[in-house]
This record gives sequence, structure tokens and C-alpha cells, in this order.
Amino acid sequence: MTNTELSLSQAVTDADLRVLLMVLFQMTGDRRWLAAPYRPKRDVNLIADEAAGFPEDIQAEIRAAAVKVLSAPDQTPAIGDPGDELMVEMMSVCLGEAVPPEYAPMMREQIGLTPPDTPPETANIGERPVLIVGAGASGIALGVRLARAGMPYVIVERNAEVGGTWYENRYPGCSVDTPNHAYSFSYGRKYAWSRYFSPRDEIQDYLEISASELGVRPNIRFGTRLTEAAWDETSMSWRTTLQTEDGEEAFEARALVSAIGQLSQVTMPVIKGADDFDGPLFHTARWPDDLDLAGKHVAIIGTGASSMQIVPEIADQVASLSIYQRSAQWARPIAHYHDAITDGAQWLLQHVPLYAAWYRFAMLWRYGDGLLPSLRIDPTWEHPERSLNRANDRHRVEMTDHMKRELGGRQDLIDKCLPTYPPYGKRILLDNNWYATLLKPNVELVTTGIEGLDQTGIATDDGQHRAADVVIYSTGFKLTEMAARLNIRGRQGLRLEDVWADENPTAYIGISVPEFPNLFVMQGPNTGLGHGGSAIFQAECQAHYIVSCLQRMATEGLAAIDVKQAPLDDYVRAVDAEHQQMIWSHPGMSTYYRNSAGRVFSVMPWRLVDYWTMTRAPDFEDYVVTVAES
Repeated sequence: MTNTELSLSQAVTDADLRVLLMVLFQMTGDRRWLAAPYRPKRDVNLIADEAAGFPEDIQAEIRAAAVKVLSAPDQTPAIGDPGDELMVEMMSVCLGEAVPPEYAPMMREQIGLTPPDTPPETANIGERPVLIVGAGASGIALGVRLARAGMPYVIVERNAEVGGTWYENRYPGCSVDTPNHAYSFSYGRKYAWSRYFSPRDEIQDYLEISASELGVRPNIRFGTRLTEAAWDETSMSWRTTLQTEDGEEAFEARALVSAIGQLSQVTMPVIKGADDFDGPLFHTARWPDDLDLAGKHVAIIGTGASSMQIVPEIADQVASLSIYQRSAQWARPIAHYHDAITDGAQWLLQHVPLYAAWYRFAMLWRYGDGLLPSLRIDPTWEHPERSLNRANDRHRVEMTDHMKRELGGRQDLIDKCLPTYPPYGKRILLDNNWYATLLKPNVELVTTGIEGLDQTGIATDDGQHRAADVVIYSTGFKLTEMAARLNIRGRQGLRLEDVWADENPTAYIGISVPEFPNLFVMQGPNTGLGHGGSAIFQAECQAHYIVSCLQRMATEGLAAIDVKQAPLDDYVRAVDAEHQQMIWSHPGMSTYYRNSAGRVFSVMPWRLVDYWTMTRAPDFEDYVVTVAES
């Protein structure tokens, strides 16, 4: 049965009743839907129980009322935009917990109850366009905002299609670890995700459709790389060189934006004898399209996010699978990770006014800031060697118990899999049948260090040699480079790679760098998400800020803006001070969020709502401004 064949009465049986209650209230304006006995119970699970804790008779009453209201010919909501005060009340009722008032304007925007920002304004910045490097989610988000403001722009993309990291990562099992209804744009079509955590192909399809339907695609030049960019003080513009299929091309831009993010350069470890290996050897982000693993002896080096997705996917195909682990990872059990979204729920998401909006709110909240307080270091906590605070310790117990249940008393595997650092100290991973796969007879978890490779396999420090037909590097990305790898020179020839040397990139609000006028960085330093949230949410925040800067420049007749050093220094001090209280600075722990000096440079310490607020409007007191010549 297709979604269009489902009747409303059938569909509501699959409804999330928290969401349905908010729809009922907004459609009718009847406050009884916000009062007892229609107040959902709090549920902290990422995918919450759709029944919301209601007894069966109340469930039936809510569904019957929804069918009656949503069958009416007029589907105009009685309450369109609830405003901040009522929004806080609705959010709190929906979740069964008090929601701080500062979340109201952010959530109203994010679920489409208000326009995404100020009304469109035509802002003339001259003939020279904005040049965006990268057509992933960030580049698309910025393109949408620039078009809305009437500003010309060009996106250069080295690949043949949009998608960025999603285009490049095609390994088996690749999927999103953020619920799709949060990991998506706050505007555009209601994509019919097949699952709560959709596979890579759906995400790539969504980004391709979004680029087309949101009008960004005509502004993208595929198969084109930025090879150098230099600020020209005379013309107040960026002089760039593009490498195209037809050769090099000079390109002049009013502003330059790096939208390549933090996950664009792979890390290839230096291992003795790697050049001698006879079989395929590659990084997960460079997975060969024609690779056949059936009956092969496979080695995978690394146990991070990609490895945890690949291993369960390929284990039953291969003759043997050796997994080489440097450090153990915490893996969080997620109910419904593989579950399909039912036909009834899909029908509601596609056809019922406001249902998709409030469904998105529930996902944004549960995968948002709720975890952050438990990641703060309690200096009075009695067990700092294993956890940060009481809540963090509870998470440790829960994940340890899950691990032990899954491993079924295999103490040898428990010893290998139990991390020595607090939960969430590294990127938290989702148990995608990882532990169950480790129990398979053809799978071995190796924790001894690698001595080197030879023609036929891998030797470890204990003198053992394991045969391998294929070696896979699941070794992450060069996070410290970010925009610095684009060969950018600012004022007086200052190189961004020199400014960001010693693995220490910094930027004001993660976006602006002194001495690099009209340069903006998306997904830049200290804007990564270590506690939850969505990279697309971050991209929308940054796109809003960048376009706000460009609009003010056009309105005030400015040729350039260049962030001052003092505001950057103040911002970095604030970031560092906050991080000293957070888990990623926990003593004795290593994580790719930190550089070799121990500074956390990748993830941000702020709540999502704090960053949203920071990026609402630029303060030009923090910038050196240059007035355009008349």
C-alpha cells in the first residue's frame, strides 16, 4: 500500500502522539490539548515511544480528534506562528520537560513557523560574485541564502556532483548518525526518509535534489578546483586561480568562502612496508567502486565511526576480518536504528499540516543540547579516573552493561572493548551491531600494535602475521588543515597555512580570520559538534552570518571587512576557558578534537542555541571596515 492510498484514520495509528497533540492545538487553538490528561510523559530516548506514555483510551481520543480536525475542508491553522511565549509552553508540553525560553526563536525558525531570517533584500555588491569552494551541504546552504539576498555567487566543486563528504564516502554501511529529520535543511521539500538514520545513498539523493530544487545547481561549476587565492588590496577583491578540465582560469571574487569543512582531507598513516603490499590498500573515503570482498581475507585498521559501520556490513561476505584497534571506543545502543519509518508515519509527514515541523522539533531537541550538561567536569566528583560527574558515570554504567550483554561473557573481548576514558570523551559512536559482529568466528579484534605490512598481510609487535588480501584504512581525516589547504594568502601575502600552523586553527566565531578580508570559513575551527546537533544546522547558522555581513557591506558601501585581532583573541580565550570545563580536556585522554599541544580546536563548547544567537547579526565594531571608493 502506498502512502497516497493510506487513509488518515489508518495513518494516525502510527503517529507520534506528542507531535499530533501540537498539531491539534495549533490547528484548533483549543488549549485543552496542552492540559491534563493530554500531557505527554518525558522520554529521553533518541527515538521516543510514539504512545507518549498515554493509556490506550487517551491515545484513542487523541487519534479520533486528529482525524476529525484534519478531515475538515479548511486546513488553515488557527495559530500560525505561536510567538516566543506560547512556543515555550508548547515545546515544554510536547517534551514533558521545561524548555528554556531562549530556544523559542531558534526552534520557530528551524521548524518553519517563521521565515528562516529577515525577508529577502536585494543587496548590490557589484559584478564580482562571491566565490564558494565546495558544494556540500554548507555550500548549498550558503547558495540559498545568497540567492535570497539577490547576490551573485559561484560555487566551485572538485567532484562531478554535489554532496561533499557524502559524495566521496561510499563504503558499505555508510549512513548518518544523526536522525535525518534533524540532519536536513530547515527549508525545501519534505524528503521521505526511509529510516530514522538513513543510508548514504539517500542523503546524497537528498542533497542532489536540494541543490536542484533550491536553485543552487546552475551556480555550481563541477570538476573545478581552487588552486590559489590572494587578496588584492588595490581592487579590494580575491584574485584566484581555478583548475578546470580546460586548464587554469583566473577568477576575481568580492568575497571568498571555504565550504570544504573539516572532513575533506583523509589521513593516511605511515606504516612500514605499505608500498610492498600486493592487494588493494585504500582509505574508507576512497572506496573502490568495483571492489569484491567475497571470500577475501580483509584487514581494517581503525575502530572509529566508519569502521563501526563497515565491519557489520562486510563480515558475512569475507573469509576473515581482522580489525586493528589502537584504542577502544564507547558505542551507544540506539533503539530503532535500522527501523523503517512506517507507511502511516510517512503519510503524516508528507500530508498533515505542521506534523513534519513538530516531528523535526522533537528530533532536534533530543539530539541537541540535552547531553551537554553531562559533559562538564565536576571538580568534586570522586571518580575522575573513569567519568566526569554523576550523570556521566551513569552513562558509563549503561554503556558498559550494554557491551557486556552484547559480548555474552567473552571476557577477552570485554577487556579489549572497554575504554579507559569517560564516555563521550571521543566522538560517541552508535552500536550498529558492532559487538555482535565481534563474536563471529571469522572476525578478530587485534589490539597489538602494527609492526608493518608485507606482500601478503600485516605483522604485529607480538610476532604474529595475519594474511590479508585487502587492507582498509579507517584512520579519519586531517582536521587541522580545513581551509588552510586551499593555498590562501591574505594581506601582505600572509599565508593561512602559516597562521594556522602547529595544528592550531582559530577563527572568530569559527568564521573570520584577521588579515584575510572578506574571507569566511564554514564548519571552521571550534564549530564541530561533539555533543549532538546537526552539521546542517551549523551550516545554516554560518550562512546566515555570512550573508548578513555581505548585506551590511552593500548597504553601508563597504569594500571590505577584516576581523580585528583582539575580538578573535577574546573569543579564543572564551572557547578555551569553556573547554577546560568540558570532557574533551579530561586529563590523560587523546582525541582528534585536540591538537598535539592538547588544545581543543575542532568542536565547540557552546550550546546550539548559543551559537545560533552568536551568528544572528555581525557586530562591525569587531571588524576593520574599508569604505568603497565612489
